[in-house]
Amino acid sequence: MSDGPVDASGWPEWESFVQRHGYLSWLDVEVDHLEDGRAVLVIERNEDFENPVGNDGHDPVHGGIVATLIDTSSAFALRTTFEKPSEAFLTTTDLNVSYLRPATGDLRAEAEVLRAGGSTGVTEVSVTGADGEAAVGRTTYRLFRDGMGGE
Repeated sequence: MSDGPVDASGWPEWESFVQRHGYLSWLDVEVDHLEDGRAVLVIERNEDFENPVGNDGHDPVHGGIVATLIDTSSAFALRTTFEKPSEAFLTTTDLNVSYLRPATGDLRAEAEVLRAGGSTGVTEVSVTGADGEAAVGRTTYRLFRDGMGGE
């Protein structure tokens, strides 16, 4: 995790957003870095997130947690493309996850915006854990640049 300040790209409320969101708060998601078109999110190892398979060392994190990290880091990266990220409306329309190896330990998702147009955004994400790159993903989002009802 970074020791320096987070460049919140005009979205200093990211932490309160996580705290208000029950699921993200329960996961204890931390924003490590934000900049235009990029977000890095971290989830520290938590035994509650692991599949109890009896491995030596840490058990692998449930794939749903990894998918959530891909989805959430994508949303944060896309929010940086809005004039007012704290007021942005967006929703996932497609989430693709390729699991490469078991995700163990602390997880770090690095999301990069490939395209953020008027109504659609696409991201690419890499999730790394203690044993290296655990998953990659791509998301597509519907962006509501004029508010929730806008076209």
